[in-house]
Amino acid sequence: MSSGLHETAIDEIVARCNGDIRGALKALLLVNEQLEAEVAQLQAAVAHGRMTGPNRNLLH
Repeated sequence: MSSGLHETAIDEIVARCNGDIRGALKALLLVNEQLEAEVAQLQAAVAHGRMTGPNRNLLH
């Protein structure tokens, strides 16, 4: 992502939180936690051989 796209994304996230920077950070942290949990589940599935076939490398 280029710097301009980062700035736009940041502006959009803050705007969605009504200008509340702390709210925007909290929202991003929550999304990050969800993504980390999904990665952990996928890693566990791969480690236990439950992900096989042509789609085994897809996250979604």
